[in-house]
Formats: sequence, structure tokens, C-alpha cells
Amino acid sequence: MIVDTHLHLIDLSALRYPWLAGVATLNRDFRYEEYAREAKRSGISATLHMEVDVDPAEMESETAYVQELAEQPGNIIAGAIAACRPEEAGFATYLERQRQNPFVKGFRRVLHVLPDELSEGTLFRENIRRLAGTGLTFDLCVLPHQISKAIALADLAPDVQFVLDHCGVPDIKGGTAHPWREHMAEIGRRDNIMVKISGVVAYADPDGWTVETLRPYVEHTIESFGWDRVVWGSDWPVCTLGGGLSQWVAATHALLAGASADERAKLLSGNARRIWKLV
Repeated sequence: MIVDTHLHLIDLSALRYPWLAGVATLNRDFRYEEYAREAKRSGISATLHMEVDVDPAEMESETAYVQELAEQPGNIIAGAIAACRPEEAGFATYLERQRQNPFVKGFRRVLHVLPDELSEGTLFRENIRRLAGTGLTFDLCVLPHQISKAIALADLAPDVQFVLDHCGVPDIKGGTAHPWREHMAEIGRRDNIMVKISGVVAYADPDGWTVETLRPYVEHTIESFGWDRVVWGSDWPVCTLGGGLSQWVAATHALLAGASADERAKLLSGNARRIWKLV
């Protein structure tokens, strides 16, 4: 069975998502029921909800919304990666509130759509270091040219567990391996960083990708990090831009056909259960 570490839910009646105004294909409801039906048929037994960059005033409301869903019978949501603003003075207080809630497993601040300087700020870095010893992870969502920024952040907070999203966001459609390939090899040398095998179908040609299109990027990612530091994510509903959840699950199994049973188990569920202490 699979643990999906990267699910987004969108409910336009419950929360505000300012960025969706510029992404027409995703600017609709993508609710739990739609995801769960396909996920359970695909072998997904548990999932972590990933923050969806809601209006900053609604960050805690998003967590509460997802937690209420998770408490319903038969729900497979096992926790949440919550939104945060480490660049703000109120982060320390926010962190202490979230630490009281075991449903919160980590945090993310989307960086790939923001100025590179954000993660270089003194306050940002001081606040990220506050995660040391909490058991809470911090997801890094950066573009290939920003991976060096992610490396610097991880080096300054060696006791924090980071998670690099979406194989480092390679330009699969454009077939561009540089500087992504070199940066992935370098960031993979940091023991305090894991990586998600996720998102890649959205970066490929939606009408023309095959398993072999994805293979060089997925295999290089695994080689760079090793089997003990890889987890799997659907990136639903963003994955619908490249074919959808079922196609990505099928492609994943094909990509892992040559791996051992132990290696597949680590990537698909074992590492996620260990890192986020999932039952």
C-alpha cells in the first residue's frame, strides 16, 4: 500500500486561494471525496495534506478544515503539512500553537514563486532553526536554479528535517537537465534532506510523456538521495495536468519495477511512516 505525502484539497466555498485566479485549470473544487475514490482504487491507504497557499489569514483555518475531514469515519488523511510565514515575527508564537496539535506533521512556505532573497533573510533563517527538536519537517518547493538556496538553508539548520518537493521541479517538457542534475547530486549529500518523488507528470508534455520520459529524472533523484530518503507524493490535483492520479501511480510502479521489494516499500510507504511517525 502507498502513503501519499502530498495531497492538496481545494474547497472554494470554505477557503480563499488568491493564486488560483491565474490557473484556470485548477480553479475549481477538488474535494476529498473525489480524491479518495481514485486513491483507494490505486492502493493509497494514507495521505498527508499539503497546504495550498491559502490567504495568509486562513492558514490555521485550512488546517482545521482538513483535520475535521480527517476525523470522519474511514478517512485516510493522517496529518497535515501546514502553511507558515517564517519571514514574519509572529512565527515563533504560531509554531508553539501548532506544536500542541499532533495532527500537524510539518510546514511549508512556497518559495518557487517568491524572490530568492526571502529564504536568505535573518529572521526567516532564525525561525526555520526553531524547528530543530520539534519533530516537524519543512518542505522545500524550489525551481532548479534555486536549489542552491535550499542547500544553504539546510546547511544553516542541520538539525531540521527538510523535504525537497517534486524531485526538485525539473524541466522535463523542455528536456533541460542542467543545472538541475548537478544541483540534485549536491543537495542529495545532505543527510537532513529527504526528497519527494512527486509532481513530475505536471512538468512533462501532458500529451506525450511516457514512463521512459520520466525515468531519467526519477532515477537520478533516487540515486542522489538513496532509498532511505525518498518518499512518494501524488501532488493531486496538480497531477491532473499531466494525466491524473491513476496514471501517475501506474507510472510509479513501472519505474520501480527493477527495485527490490524492500526498496519499493521504503519509497512507497516505509520512509513516510518513519519520518512523520504515522501508524
